[in-house]
Amino acid sequence: MKKKTTPTRVTTPRLTSPTTSEKPKPGFISAYAIRESVESIVVAFILAFVFRTFEAEAFVIPTGSMAPTLMGAHKDLPCPECGFEYQAGASGEADDVAQQQGRRAKPRDVIAVTCPLCRYTASVDPRTPEGRQFPTYGGDRILVSKFAYEFADPRRWDIVVFKYPGEAETNYIKRLVGLPEETVRLWHGDLYIKPHPDQPFRIERRDAVKRRAMAQIVYDNDWVDDQMTEKRWPVRWQPANAEVAAGNWASTDGSRSYAIGGTAETEQWLRYRHYVPSIDDWDLLDKGPLPENYQPKPRLITDFYAYDTSVSRGDSLEQPQMLGLHWVGDLMLECQLQVTAAQGTATLELVKAGRHFRCVLDCQSGNAQLAIDGLPDYAPSAQTELRGTGSYHLVFANFDEQLTLEVNGKNVEFDSTTNYESLGNDIPRSSVQDPGDLAPAGIASQGAALRVSQVRLWRDLYYIAAQDGRLSDYSMPAGLIPRLSYDQLVEFWSTPEEWAPAGRASPFEQRSESVFPLAQDQFFVLGDNSPLSQDARLWPAERFVARELMVGKALMIFWPHSFNRVPGTKIPFPYFPNFARMGFIR
Repeated sequence: MKKKTTPTRVTTPRLTSPTTSEKPKPGFISAYAIRESVESIVVAFILAFVFRTFEAEAFVIPTGSMAPTLMGAHKDLPCPECGFEYQAGASGEADDVAQQQGRRAKPRDVIAVTCPLCRYTASVDPRTPEGRQFPTYGGDRILVSKFAYEFADPRRWDIVVFKYPGEAETNYIKRLVGLPEETVRLWHGDLYIKPHPDQPFRIERRDAVKRRAMAQIVYDNDWVDDQMTEKRWPVRWQPANAEVAAGNWASTDGSRSYAIGGTAETEQWLRYRHYVPSIDDWDLLDKGPLPENYQPKPRLITDFYAYDTSVSRGDSLEQPQMLGLHWVGDLMLECQLQVTAAQGTATLELVKAGRHFRCVLDCQSGNAQLAIDGLPDYAPSAQTELRGTGSYHLVFANFDEQLTLEVNGKNVEFDSTTNYESLGNDIPRSSVQDPGDLAPAGIASQGAALRVSQVRLWRDLYYIAAQDGRLSDYSMPAGLIPRLSYDQLVEFWSTPEEWAPAGRASPFEQRSESVFPLAQDQFFVLGDNSPLSQDARLWPAERFVARELMVGKALMIFWPHSFNRVPGTKIPFPYFPNFARMGFIR
């Protein structure tokens, strides 16, 4: 059994002020100040070299509106349950940020955060010994080219720095999505563009680099929590017909990888179900094995951000928005596929709104065939590197009404377009006969001897349409979902009868659109952290950035927060560089 590490979990439904004995030790804040000073000196040396090559300026990211692409002030920690490392925002702990965003002037400590994989809520209260191990780090330091747009126009999907239209002395950073004289439409989480007034809206698609950069992790199967499994919590990836043992998928490493011998003539499926514990579920798990009659239910995948789960002192843990208020159907499946015999087929599948999107790979010839339920004429095919025995890294995505496949890091070119027109009825579906969106990803073998590992499921970024100054896709007062409590929302995401109820409109049919026309020399910008971003959707006056307010293009993260030890070891090393987050910004 895996031993728990700090931080500890928060179990009280409401967080209260600590007693006097919980005050931080003297010198804690000054130590943080020393860290900032040393890092600033290091940064100064780096910039001395950088400015010899680039005409650039350094900026520090203050808030989490672009997370996880760019981090503002944040906590950085491994989950004490599953071990997965993640970040959660802590911008509200800074006086200037709190005042900028109109909150109370006195900052409040972040005392709890939630893991994106196992949803374990950990205590990071700085007034406790456990919490002091996880200080708040400053935001990423980035380099911005101030002359990039002197020689070329800004491009869609660039991350840009600009002067805020309502307060020209303040610098903002967002992703550019709308160009001059276009009309921008946000609808069902996607970006649509009308290039000219006499043309229809079209969905805007991204290249492979941008898709990967903007994708959000849903689950990484390398981080299966053994303690949860021992307590009878179901694993996410399971054989579809678990009762069939002979010739089916099986695991020998705690469900982290699966293998199949290829002896079955019919398709044998390994399917993902989104079993995510709620706060009540974790209270049960803390007491020991789940009761035998307790059956956890899978949920829909939503626009959940671990970065946005920070709870300040005095706030409730059971905030509905922390579950994600919007269903996300655009998914990406990644895995390492080992073919142990050059025979049969391997299939990758994603489900959206009850439709099955498939990529069938012939393990001998390397042919890949795409298919979509209900579209018999949609049949793009291609030759891939997956030919015969060997290990292959696969990425299959259904983003922006387009299917894409990558094999060993290369985008596969098909013999016809892999785009498809909107299929309508964008409502999640599930039934006894077909679990649909409650089993939204799958891997199958038909006569193929396979092993799958490093299985990861990602979701697309979901752009929320602004409604009456609020970040919600749902029309009010008719919108059901924003009015549900935490417990009601947990139940809603697991109950197909509520998604398309008989005799009344589906809540998903009540999602609205936001439309923003742009004039000459006007640009439209959005944050990658859509639920937390005060971007052009919500600005009170001008909802665009004029060309003259553009400062430059974000180039690279040259100094994220450092470490106090060599990563992966206990070897002390003050201010060890965080190399993993250094690099060009996508």
